[in-house]
Amino acid sequence: MRRPCVRPPRRHAPQRGSVLVEVLVSVLIFSVGVLALVALQSSMTRVQTESKVRSDAANLASELIGMMWADPANVANYSSDACASNTSCKGWLDKVSMTLPDAEPAVEVNAASGLVTITLNWTVAGDSEATHKYTTATTVRSGDAT
Repeated sequence: MRRPCVRPPRRHAPQRGSVLVEVLVSVLIFSVGVLALVALQSSMTRVQTESKVRSDAANLASELIGMMWADPANVANYSSDACASNTSCKGWLDKVSMTLPDAEPAVEVNAASGLVTITLNWTVAGDSEATHKYTTATTVRSGDAT
């Protein structure tokens, strides 16, 4: 007599659906990578903007120092108090206000020692809480060079 072939009941394979899980995990990893690249690009743009404005501030301060060295007899007229009456200094103030966002320039001139201190404060757009500052100091002697 032949025995009927009895097969054991089929069990579901434990691996069923694993490909779908792998695909979902790979999409998740890819999405996190794309978000990281977007954040990196945003950060690089912000830092580049801050660097450009800081460079502009240094150039503006150097420009005013150059004007003072070219006109050493009138160095006292470049201080913040007297700057509005000095034509070249007024032009520099206008240039600062056009170049630096929310700029607050301050120029201190010590006539006795010739020490000139230029301080530029500004606020970068989108970061209204952080005030940036550039300060430089030099000596400009007026009058009698021997």
